[in-house]
Amino acid sequence: MIELNQPKVIRAWTFYDWANSAYSLIITSAIFPAYFSAIAPLQIIILGHSFNRAAVASYSIALSFLIIAGLSPILSSIADYKGNKKFFMKFFCYLGAIACMLMYFFDKNKLGDSNYFYGIACSIVASIGYCGSIVFYNAFLPEIASKDQQDKVSAKGFAMGYIGSVLLMLVCFAFLIADEQLHWNLGTLPARISFLMVGIWWIVFAQIPFRVLEETPKHQEKSDESLLTNGFKELQLVWQNLSQTPALKKFLMAFFFYNMGVQTVMYMATYFASDELHMESTQLLAVVLIIQLVAIAGARLFAWISSKQGNLFALICLVGIWIGICIAAYNVQTVNAFYGLAFAVGMVMGGIQSMSRSSFSKLLPHTADTASYFSFYDVCDKIGIVIGTLSFGLIADFLGGMRNSTLGLVTYFILGLLLLIRLRKKDFMHT
Repeated sequence: MIELNQPKVIRAWTFYDWANSAYSLIITSAIFPAYFSAIAPLQIIILGHSFNRAAVASYSIALSFLIIAGLSPILSSIADYKGNKKFFMKFFCYLGAIACMLMYFFDKNKLGDSNYFYGIACSIVASIGYCGSIVFYNAFLPEIASKDQQDKVSAKGFAMGYIGSVLLMLVCFAFLIADEQLHWNLGTLPARISFLMVGIWWIVFAQIPFRVLEETPKHQEKSDESLLTNGFKELQLVWQNLSQTPALKKFLMAFFFYNMGVQTVMYMATYFASDELHMESTQLLAVVLIIQLVAIAGARLFAWISSKQGNLFALICLVGIWIGICIAAYNVQTVNAFYGLAFAVGMVMGGIQSMSRSSFSKLLPHTADTASYFSFYDVCDKIGIVIGTLSFGLIADFLGGMRNSTLGLVTYFILGLLLLIRLRKKDFMHT
């Protein structure tokens, strides 16, 4: 068993955030969305129906998370009983990184037609790899840090992720700007090299936690035949056990709704800026950089607020700010106003992710199998993203434009806020 609060282990654990956040920034939020919007046709025909390209992007995100929501209970069951969380963390890391590198071949032909279905397929596989590795990565948190240190360690992980991803982003951004300003006329090559670099970066820096983190001993013996179904039985057992931990149950219900809004904003913000405000690629990248840089301070700020006022106060403040952001997004008309909105998103994005992860970890029963509980947390996260991105795409597709979709997200945040208010500050006290 890993000894708690070892600086070397915690530092190594946070480096997985450093490694995989390049995917979150460059593939999910920045270059790939801008690249997809630039080379994919405005309307994409699927099964005889014409869809807006942004709606197709949201549907592909929903599909990838639906797949991983179905897989993670099985994988967590295997990891929990076989004691090989790190093995699966590695497998999904390499799957996602290789998919990113294969995006290098997402391009236009001589006639100007792009193989956008290939690009979408690669993005789906990359998303599965990223999400699959995260569930096992998160499950290590209560095994390396005591409850009183988990806010700080979780925030440190997100801060490391923001710093690492921004460093690689600046390199990619410099290449894109140089091609544009120096008239190298490299076409799509700078963007495609960025996808290649993400995969390499992800694999290389992931070796740091892979060398240091230890496999957790198996909890109990199970026959191989039961492993495929046992994960779902474990989720059912977790659900039943939630009645004995009412605070954890209330938090998960609140998390399900507000996280639905948070994740949808993160995945669709670039598409919104491109289609609604017609921002250029360099402007879109600047927006994402603002969000990432501010998020470093935001994660630490709300960890400090939590240390002074508690997790519940910090979460309620965060969700309230998110409601204001969605309303402002509906009314935003100028690029400069969107930059201001990006600053606000950055302040709360890192804070709410970090605070949610550590709050859940604090509320876990002492005897809990962390893989099973974090699998349940992960399934709540993924199903929420499926519903959020799917509803965002449907509203945009059938009600005309994504501004109406942002108002739809307000509903999710309000529900999350109302459920958070039902909790008490002492529920999050260290025990």
